[in-house]
Amino acid sequence: MSTTAPARAVEPGEKPPEPDGGPRRSVWQRVFGPHPLGALFAAPYAVFLVALFAYPLGLAVWISFHDYFFTAPGVPVDRPFVGLENYKTVLGDPDVRRAFVNVAIFLVINVPLTVGLAIVLASALNSVTRLRTFLRVSYYVPYVTASVALVAVWLFLFSSGGLVNEILGPLAPDPSWLVNGGLAMPIIAVFVTWKSLGFFILLYLAALQGVSKDLYDAAAVDGAGVVRRFWHVTVPGVRTATTLVVILATITGANLFTEPYLLTNGGGPNGASATPVFVMYQKGIEQGNPDVAAAIGVVLVLLVLAISLINRRLLERDR
Repeated sequence: MSTTAPARAVEPGEKPPEPDGGPRRSVWQRVFGPHPLGALFAAPYAVFLVALFAYPLGLAVWISFHDYFFTAPGVPVDRPFVGLENYKTVLGDPDVRRAFVNVAIFLVINVPLTVGLAIVLASALNSVTRLRTFLRVSYYVPYVTASVALVAVWLFLFSSGGLVNEILGPLAPDPSWLVNGGLAMPIIAVFVTWKSLGFFILLYLAALQGVSKDLYDAAAVDGAGVVRRFWHVTVPGVRTATTLVVILATITGANLFTEPYLLTNGGGPNGASATPVFVMYQKGIEQGNPDVAAAIGVVLVLLVLAISLINRRLLERDR
């Protein structure tokens, strides 16, 4: 025997209910969700993303499939479709391949170093009681300081007659750090790690506020020392922040341009510190081949996206 109650008749002037029995939503709510005011507040940032990220990326993809070149504004010219021709040029260019190898070397050094130092220093800063604000500001100052000013300091330290070589004396490398093909990119990786470390420390400090102190107390009662508490409580507790730090460090490193350009005078020595973004600048601006430069950019975006997805899967595989 059915126990379903009969449907209530709709009164005159009353809107019929939704098929699932809930209140009927307006067209505005269906488009913008149950809280249209939130969509209104998010609209300026959405426009910002479309104008500065989505549209340029789409235009770069379009350029990469055409024979594109710069002209005077308003001059009509044919830009024929060339398919994958620009991508074949990119993959066959030894300078481009070397640039991707260089940035891979950079990421192998920079990302683990950034994650390791940031989580250790954030854990230490989270436990100190004296000079906490001073120490946090001290680590953050290099991040907000102009790169040109910081590069001047590092050139003073690591140039051929710099302070580091004066201290090392006969142990100093020859050729010197920034003109040495094997040392230029590692030095740049260390520089970028030091400069951006304050930002990632703040991310970890925010994540540490969500780790319960009861877990540390329970581990201490069980006899765990400082190192074991760090590995078994702190590291798992900030895993989500670690995923974010790895992805942000990867994206930042893949877009490296300013530091090699300033520290090694444009990718030297002999292209040992050139990066894909720097090669894009050379191809697109200096050599007038924006179609090839756009193809490099598309390949770089796809590689960074793949690396970020792999990192996220590996770091969160146990969740």
